[in-house]
Amino acid sequence: MTGTAPVLRADDLVVEYRGRPPLRAVDGVSLAIGPGEVVALVGESGCGKSSLARAVIGIEKRAGGTVLLGEASVPVLGLRRRTPQMTAMQMVFQDPDSSLNPRRRVGEQITDGVRAALARGLAGSDPADWLDRVGLDPETVNRYAYEFSGGQKQRIAIARALAARPRLLVADEPISALDASTQTSVAALMRSLSVEAGAGMLFISHDLSVVRRIADRTLVMYRGRIVESGHTETIWADPIHPYTRALLAAIPIPDGAGNLPVAPLEEDRATWTIELPDALERTAA
Repeated sequence: MTGTAPVLRADDLVVEYRGRPPLRAVDGVSLAIGPGEVVALVGESGCGKSSLARAVIGIEKRAGGTVLLGEASVPVLGLRRRTPQMTAMQMVFQDPDSSLNPRRRVGEQITDGVRAALARGLAGSDPADWLDRVGLDPETVNRYAYEFSGGQKQRIAIARALAARPRLLVADEPISALDASTQTSVAALMRSLSVEAGAGMLFISHDLSVVRRIADRTLVMYRGRIVESGHTETIWADPIHPYTRALLAAIPIPDGAGNLPVAPLEEDRATWTIELPDALERTAA
């Protein structure tokens, strides 16, 4: 992270779910994101990525830890509407159908974001302009969400979130439900628009090739903990943790022979599923 003050700081976050014993999905995670910085969170399914994202944004109850947006504490969202200050945190979900209202025109839904910006004393903008910025026809502002494809609906969700002019954007697997041909372009669009607005972004994805293209820093999560963190290119060039090496080794490597062989693992998986070394963090010189 740069020397500027972080827009988000989370310290010792813990998320637990009911059970005997309780299931600890997030186990003492700390992270910080600076303005205009894209931080990726990667790891296999079930490692706690989504639980962490929801705890950061305040829609998941925390069993411990604190979250600060700037210097303001982020409360857990209850039945009451968020305060204008907290609308500076916006989230893009994996499935746009779960977050877009099929009974409202897309322009009206983007206007919700515009109103959030106005409530914080920021300049508003025309919903049609936001459609244009995410690569959709501004003339479709009066159409309904069900009239768009999956990729187009995700762009609408991104437009609504960014129309609120957030300080922090949390994107939980925002490209996994999209066609392979649009995944990279949507991810790149999210990066360019958030960086342009000076917003920090927590980007969660299984697609490590996309992460490498858009993330400034990468956090590797395993069994509820961050086991390695650092600048993205540093991790790709020289992964230290065995789990990180396993993730990167699973990326298909095109060899020009018409197939996509997978690089062999240097170590047997059993050596790191039983016991892991302490978390590793590296910073640039």
